[in-house]
Amino acid sequence: MKKIMAKEQLCMGCGLCEVYCTVSHSKTKDIIKAYNREHPRPTSRVNLEIHKPVSFAIQCRHCEDPPCVTACLSGAMTKDEKSSLVVHDSKRCIGCWTCIMVCPYGAIKMDSSGKAVSKCDLCSDSNEPACVSNCPNNALIYKEAK
Repeated sequence: MKKIMAKEQLCMGCGLCEVYCTVSHSKTKDIIKAYNREHPRPTSRVNLEIHKPVSFAIQCRHCEDPPCVTACLSGAMTKDEKSSLVVHDSKRCIGCWTCIMVCPYGAIKMDSSGKAVSKCDLCSDSNEPACVSNCPNNALIYKEAK
């Protein structure tokens, strides 16, 4: 399975990974409309950690044995056996935030509605995640995990 890997030595903390993730998960796919006109505003699935001089982006690692899936009380968080992606069904989510608490990477967060969670889906509708394809320093790479 391909995963996103961060090269923190190349990250400058610009935040474009968050911006393009937000746009990628918006209804309009337009940067201005996504930020200024969509309600609720789409949520980035990337968490940018900035602790100068080190910065890096954190996304769901789609763990082999994901604690979020085990902890999910409603079954909203599941692991797709075919693709190996950890997926979230917002319709089943009860907003207990257990998955947020157990994620060892801090990669799951509350969405902008405050009623469900938001996590990386590796932009499953495209060939490469938006955060990777729009990183100006190539600090994020999408490659086969070993």
